[in-house]
Amino acid sequence: MKGYRILPRLFAVLAVGTLCSLGAFAQGTAKVHMVVTAESTNENVSPADFDRRSVLVKQGKDRLQVSDWIPARGDQAALQLFILIDDTCASGMGSYLEDLKTFIKAQPATSSVAIGYMRNANVTVVQDFTTDHEQAASALRLPMGSLSTQDSPYLSLTSLVRRWPEGKVRREVLMITDGIDRLRGYVPSTSANAGMGRTSPSRQVGGSMPYISPDVSTASEVSQHYGVIVHSIYARGVGRADRNYYESQNGLNGLSKLSDETGGESFYLTAQNAVSIKPYIDRLQTILDNQYYLVFLAKPQKRAGLQRIKLDSDAPNTEFAAGDNVWVPAQSAAAPKK
Repeated sequence: MKGYRILPRLFAVLAVGTLCSLGAFAQGTAKVHMVVTAESTNENVSPADFDRRSVLVKQGKDRLQVSDWIPARGDQAALQLFILIDDTCASGMGSYLEDLKTFIKAQPATSSVAIGYMRNANVTVVQDFTTDHEQAASALRLPMGSLSTQDSPYLSLTSLVRRWPEGKVRREVLMITDGIDRLRGYVPSTSANAGMGRTSPSRQVGGSMPYISPDVSTASEVSQHYGVIVHSIYARGVGRADRNYYESQNGLNGLSKLSDETGGESFYLTAQNAVSIKPYIDRLQTILDNQYYLVFLAKPQKRAGLQRIKLDSDAPNTEFAAGDNVWVPAQSAAAPKK
């Protein structure tokens, strides 16, 4: 796709197939993997370390067997972090870039960082994944602060995730955008389309308060399918849409939905730019420092697809952030070969 490129040599990692191992099944179950963030309910206390016996996974009413719970540290700490900046963001983001540069340069040697800019429902990569954090930081530039013909951060994200080579690493995105889908727009809220995600690509006249773009759900499902966690920081954009309270609020809602469903976190100060994003990226670093690889046995259905799971813990003052769903292969794929 024009405007999108990733150098294959920078992704020399062992593929594992949508973070779902199809090689280890037992008695009609499928071994699946996902990245989970452990959080303390007390903000002043770091989450305690605990073993897999404290991790509870449910698929519907059934409790699933947890086969492994691996801290993403040491030899298992590999991370690919893609920083995506929306080119529709207003140009007054100088302080954001300085905070981002400091954050990137402070990353451990196990973290690879890439930089891209969202425009025309696509991603232009200005820095492929690298562990040279000085080089990655130097690739940052101010956003163009202008509109293109197809501005949708969710379609840009979707195009990126679908082309992101898989590997035995954590894969996470930090999006900086106002979350407004300027390409799709919204249609009148009528009984025929309300809540159904039916809309046309062009904006229509009339209607009530806009609803979340259906492209948010698409981006969320694709990210969960491929095991990509999406974090977001709100930054004001340009044009009439950004000056519309409903549109701005809807952009915030879209980013919150996307981050929550993929296991990430959304950072914002209402529909305004923060003076500094340092508190946000400090929080993001805490998240990255407290992640685990969860491996459990799911129950496949007749068709492969996303299946909703629920995580819990019997450890005190502990909660988990993870994707709402995990990709599980079909029963035929999960069945052991004779």
